[in-house]
Amino acid sequence: MTKKEIAQDFLKLAANGHSHEAFRLYIGKNFKHHNAYFKGDAETLMLAMEESTRTNPNKVFKIHHILEDDNLVAVHSHLKQTPVELGFAVVHILKFKGDKIVELWDLGQPIPKDPINENGMF
Repeated sequence: MTKKEIAQDFLKLAANGHSHEAFRLYIGKNFKHHNAYFKGDAETLMLAMEESTRTNPNKVFKIHHILEDDNLVAVHSHLKQTPVELGFAVVHILKFKGDKIVELWDLGQPIPKDPINENGMF
């Protein structure tokens, strides 16, 4: 699998309630992440993803763009906790060592009800 395919599969598994499998398959040793709302280790993030799925079982996650540059992959996606909400535009940046993810950044912006920009967020 390419790094882009790994990143896509990891995020889809995690968003669809399979965070344990996603982490088992794709997370490397000494993984760290930069989500300001959780401790920076793999276990904490994996459990938070699992809890998010329990809380929001009808979550919608759609990838729009994936970019790869050397050992970094950026994924631009649309995340909705429920099918009826507007959700967030999200960018995940994943750093790889070999074929394992060793670092993760995630940045999100709420989608406004009445956006001024006619081009949309995707």
